[in-house]
Amino acid sequence: MKHLSDLHRLLLIITLVQSGKAYDPDTIAQRCGVTKRTIFRDIDKLKATGIPITFDHQVGAYRIVGEFYLQPLQLTPEEALALTAMCEHVAASEQIPFLRPAARALQKIRAQLPPQMELDLARLTSHMVIQTAPGTPADGHADVYERIQSAIASRTALECEYDSPRRREGSSAPERFHFEPYALFYGVRAWYAIGRHSGRNQVRCLKLKRFGPIRPTNETYRIPAGFSVRSYLGNAWAMIPGDKDHTVELRFDPAIAETIADTRWHATQEIEEHDDGSATFRCTVSGLDEIVWWILSFGPSCKVIKPKALADRVRELARSTANLYTRPRA
Repeated sequence: MKHLSDLHRLLLIITLVQSGKAYDPDTIAQRCGVTKRTIFRDIDKLKATGIPITFDHQVGAYRIVGEFYLQPLQLTPEEALALTAMCEHVAASEQIPFLRPAARALQKIRAQLPPQMELDLARLTSHMVIQTAPGTPADGHADVYERIQSAIASRTALECEYDSPRRREGSSAPERFHFEPYALFYGVRAWYAIGRHSGRNQVRCLKLKRFGPIRPTNETYRIPAGFSVRSYLGNAWAMIPGDKDHTVELRFDPAIAETIADTRWHATQEIEEHDDGSATFRCTVSGLDEIVWWILSFGPSCKVIKPKALADRVRELARSTANLYTRPRA
């Protein structure tokens, strides 16, 4: 089991105790993903360095007495501006759900900044806007996010119900399975959990919004050595890797070619610009299920050169779309 580094864990303990909430050895151990014995050793290390941390038996929690505080970070104006923009425009507005605590943390940091820097930040950030793609609202699955986050920290398997969009025909019951989460992943519009799905006996990427009741079990697990979200996704167009890689070649009309060339759509992309203003887009993508919808979004401005399987799928979907407008109205 891979835990936080010693230094990271010691800093986390100080942060938890100074948060104002009641943290006893059990809750600190759970947050840090270690045993109580390790936490006791960490407390002794903190005391040895002069940090006045003690256990308050009346409230049953640790506290730090006296005037000890972690020293504020020394931020450059550029660092403070970037941090403020991200926290105020992305976290505070919850364009990405569950990041609102970052906005609260920013307020604590800004309170420690020099007055002139704080004035400059207020002036500059009022003229900055960050707008992400529309996302899934956080309503109704904050508890799922927290339980999966806790399960990853403690390596505790979960008993889950999941409203799969691909239920077996004729079945209205949700899937029930044990889930061993490896990572939380925000992919463009929504949060996902990546982990081992016992019912499928494979690693899956599951949308948090689709989880029903979720409960911790008494089972523990290990995250495979070398696992990372990047390695799991491989050459997926967005977040769902397919069974095999495909070499994709697309031709974009001049009207849209410049926009295509200006954007990094995929890690493997290569773009060849032509004298007539058109462009050829090439990439290696794992699976075709996701990229086909991206291609369709450009309508007649994009033509699939290869592979044939992708061209056939685009043709059939485009024909089905056209049929919606050519059939007689009922």
